[in-house]
Amino acid sequence: MTYKETLFFVGKCLTITHEKHNKEIIESELKSGNIDWDNVVKLSTSHYVFPALYCNLKRASFLHYLPNDLVEYMKHITDLNRERNQQIIEQAKEINDLLLANNITPIFLKGTGNLLEGLYEDIAERMVGDIDFLIKKEHCEPAFKLLEKNGYNHKISELFEDHRHLPRITNSNKIAAIEIHKEILKKEKSHFFNYPKLNKSFLNIDNYTLLSSIDQIKLSVFSKLINDNGYILKNISLKNAYDVFLLGNTLQSKTNIEDINLSKELSAGLKLYTTLLSLPINIVFSSTPKSQIYLDKCLLQLEPNLKNKIKKSFLKFYLKFRFRISILYKSFFNKSFFLFTLSKVTDTNWWKEKISSKPTL
Repeated sequence: MTYKETLFFVGKCLTITHEKHNKEIIESELKSGNIDWDNVVKLSTSHYVFPALYCNLKRASFLHYLPNDLVEYMKHITDLNRERNQQIIEQAKEINDLLLANNITPIFLKGTGNLLEGLYEDIAERMVGDIDFLIKKEHCEPAFKLLEKNGYNHKISELFEDHRHLPRITNSNKIAAIEIHKEILKKEKSHFFNYPKLNKSFLNIDNYTLLSSIDQIKLSVFSKLINDNGYILKNISLKNAYDVFLLGNTLQSKTNIEDINLSKELSAGLKLYTTLLSLPINIVFSSTPKSQIYLDKCLLQLEPNLKNKIKKSFLKFYLKFRFRISILYKSFFNKSFFLFTLSKVTDTNWWKEKISSKPTL
């Protein structure tokens, strides 16, 4: 199996709980015995959908088609992730209770928000890194100090003042780090998708405040295509595609997913994600010539050739270089940027990491 074939195989596997046609296709492929399970494990792991793959295959009663040792390994990893997510849910509850008691309302985002909403049939399906939540800008500093008083710590001057979230904070007794967001998107796009724009559509579920399903779908696209430069780099995320698929299946009626100001990224992301998995019956979006070109370029990059690798490596280098030069320039006349730069250049661990890292194509 090529990388592209493996990508679409895993993508279709993630839909078999909801899509009868895809379930039949996947069972036929499994019966053929032509699945390269090493490639499947590598790809699903790198896309953070390994537990979701296991859960879907298990629900479809397809595990008997897999090697026994692989099933045991998948079960082990999934069990570990379920335990981690249970701890994340408990940690989020503590944070929510603490902040609400101090008249601060956190809006939980991305993976944590999805867990609290009950999006997944099994909480083990989603691999979650940090606990991200959005709050009003005027509440950011009080919330940060409140969490510091409750055992959370951070690196001094870790982030500059116009970054979308405050410095990442951790608690040695807790499973996940926390990112307090004052914005959701990068600075140049933040005014299109932020707290004032979204607050009228916030949901309250079991005393947790969350984004609406439509806004969660948008964020699943924007977090990759905008914040992680996915639109430029043509990166693919099965994890985000799976979230869009599940969120789309929660919609009760035909719903047009649109955004006038960010239509280019939204249309491109939805085109890509619904091609990799499947288009939920109630999601409607504008598929444009530009979104088709974006999809074609993403799929073309999956072809293993030196030209594609060099092009992508150059783009990554350019974006990183431009970002760092911008920070260095601003550090000459902005205190927060200066402190951020100083904290990096005086950090021996940071230098060790840079010196030891190997350039790759």
